Amino acid sequence: MLIAAIEAGGTKFVLGIGNENGEILERISIPTEDPSITMRKVVEFFQNKKFDAIGVGSFGPIDPRLESETYGYITTTPKQGWSNYNIIGELKKHFDVPIAFDTDVNGAALGESKWGSAKGLNSALYITVGTGIGAGAISEGKMIHGLLHPEMGHIVVRRHENDGFVGICPFHKDCLEGMASGPAIEARWGQKGYELQENHEAWQLEAYYIAQAIVNFILILSPEKVIMGGGVMKQIHLFPLIRKEIKRILNNYIIKKEVLEEIEQYIVPPTLGDNAGISGALALGLKAIEINESNS
Repeated sequence: MLIAAIEAGGTKFVLGIGNENGEILERISIPTEDPSITMRKVVEFFQNKKFDAIGVGSFGPIDPRLESETYGYITTTPKQGWSNYNIIGELKKHFDVPIAFDTDVNGAALGESKWGSAKGLNSALYITVGTGIGAGAISEGKMIHGLLHPEMGHIVVRRHENDGFVGICPFHKDCLEGMASGPAIEARWGQKGYELQENHEAWQLEAYYIAQAIVNFILILSPEKVIMGGGVMKQIHLFPLIRKEIKRILNNYIIKKEVLEEIEQYIVPPTLGDNAGISGALALGLKAIEINESNS
């Protein structure tokens, strides 16, 4: 069984072909440009290939509700040209196979629960900290949806008492994404995250905001594993800072060994590494086949 996988990111699209075992057999990356340019390249890549379904994990916000008039759309994104774009409608013009559509982070959470750090668990949270901040969640073995989909990157966080940075989110200014995303780091310090020294004060502040968010997610969702990916989290010295801050904020309120004694195994990078997103799209494609077979 072969699956076409699309990780649609704000900076780049990762395209691949994989199988039901989670193996990525072919993979390329293209820049995210105007939809007309990017989608032409997507179609060209898959056009002469054989596959049984397509899985799309996309930057958001999106509309993943099948019954909605705007199902398959990227909605209120600030990404130039992509607001209210019908990405699934465009794919359906060219490919007559089952298609599953969700957020890139929901897909990554599904992929990690199927083949990665959360394999065998009933619940997990996947957070990406990069160009933006987003999170996807698996609860009772299913991706969480509701009125729309989780938008955990835009939660309100408590401002540090010594922080005068206004925030960069075009909608909320100082939400989590506005204060702690990759572009926020660059806007605040005048350098990209990977250019800053490990002992730079930026990282304590970064941990302060990210830890607040994770504490909220732990208290609300109670995930069995928290997986953190994205470009900013490649600065692996951030992990111990975040873990320490989480324990400080929780202050022994959650009496579980995973938090108190084994937090290094509880809050972890993705086992799937840089393939977390494309593997998530692959897992979504498998989900499309399951849904199609159950409806047949």
